[in-house]
Amino acid sequence: MATMASLHLKTSTPLPHSLSKLPKTYFAPPVNLRLRTSAARTAFAAGISASLIDPDGGKLVELFVNESEKESKLKQASGLPKIRLSEIDLQWVHVLSEGWASPLKGFMRESEFLQTLHFNSLRLENGSVVNMSVPIVLAIDDAQKNRVGSSASVALVDQNDDLVAILSDIEIYKHNKEERIARTWGTTAPGLPYVEETITGAGNWLIGGDLAVVNPVNYNDGLDRFRLSPAQLRNEFERRNADAVFAFQLRNPVHNGHALLMTDTRKRLLDMGYKNPVLLLHPLGGYTKADDVPLSWRMKQHEKVLEDGVLDPETTVVSIFPSPMHYAGPTEVQWHAKARINAGANFYIVGRDPAGMGHPVEKRDLYDADHGKKVLSMAPGLERLNILPFKVAAYDKTQSKMAFFDPSRAQDFLFISGTKMRALAKNRENPPDGFMCPGGWKVLVDYYDSLVPAENGRVPQPVAA
Repeated sequence: MATMASLHLKTSTPLPHSLSKLPKTYFAPPVNLRLRTSAARTAFAAGISASLIDPDGGKLVELFVNESEKESKLKQASGLPKIRLSEIDLQWVHVLSEGWASPLKGFMRESEFLQTLHFNSLRLENGSVVNMSVPIVLAIDDAQKNRVGSSASVALVDQNDDLVAILSDIEIYKHNKEERIARTWGTTAPGLPYVEETITGAGNWLIGGDLAVVNPVNYNDGLDRFRLSPAQLRNEFERRNADAVFAFQLRNPVHNGHALLMTDTRKRLLDMGYKNPVLLLHPLGGYTKADDVPLSWRMKQHEKVLEDGVLDPETTVVSIFPSPMHYAGPTEVQWHAKARINAGANFYIVGRDPAGMGHPVEKRDLYDADHGKKVLSMAPGLERLNILPFKVAAYDKTQSKMAFFDPSRAQDFLFISGTKMRALAKNRENPPDGFMCPGGWKVLVDYYDSLVPAENGRVPQPVAA
């Protein structure tokens, strides 16, 4: 993936200006641009500001231990009770450590947990409110709780018992799973992927505290260079002199409808008076459900789309968002938007049924398709973020390409759902010309070809790209 690597090498400093030949970038969503507050409209009247939006709470909260303190932290950790982290726990440590959840300073204590569940926000000491819609918590069982005892700190270790972080000034409180599930997903129906993966079998206690990360999380999967932190993204946006950053999250392969949408978004921002709006194309890189296309294959597919040169490499940044996926619809989409504020985005593109899924029991969508964008326009703590609900794109049979849907000639359009797209790829059938670039489609077909047949009717296990 040399093409993307040349743009997104992960370093602790801004990418050098000598990187003038950047990789080709891809696709996009259009939007009915809508300023969400009178304050935002006033800001436009006063002129466009070239500075990036401030992180929540006023500053980015990174939770890494300084190199000079590592030795003493290692010594401290050796005498502490240990809690072994799951793969998803490690993803949350990654999220917290880089400041995606700023101003959160660690796994939630009970007051933060309750505010998140009941208000989708946190009130800071100065009285201001920041959005926080999904609990970022660490569960422990009775045996672990007993081992912690009266200790004020614990060492967090990975599956190999290697130290990751220290959690200090800890608080242990009851893990009311039913309340957490009901308030996060709006249902307690069986079959919710994140619930079954992370909550159902988890311990009956939650442990919160201040996080100090001694050894930053690395995945060693060949993709770490694409995992830019909020600080690194902000450096890159400043290097490019961005006066607006518009973020688009995805967890699916990209097609030409996405390209149309994103290109249209940038044009609209230019029409509004911005001089250099930059796209943050931000595929989700944490836990996803078993039937989603794995990250390594999605990144490989994105590379092929990037090579098509659909978007200007000077105005697009592709990076991986490390958060796990909840599939919690309007509740979760607030988290997705809030995290992008901390990365410097002041515009967020939202489409149909963001972070949604089919109902796990009934034959219907779990959430109303329009509620995500409506909730974002009203959510507490997101007032500074401009929400961009995009137009509907579909395949125009008269032009043999993706275009904006025109209801006056509905018969000319074909809607190709994600389910239909996956079925075509599984059967090695081609979509209509103009739906996706050939190289990107081949990656998708190759992925489904790679699935190893599983026994007992279980979902096949994919081979890494």
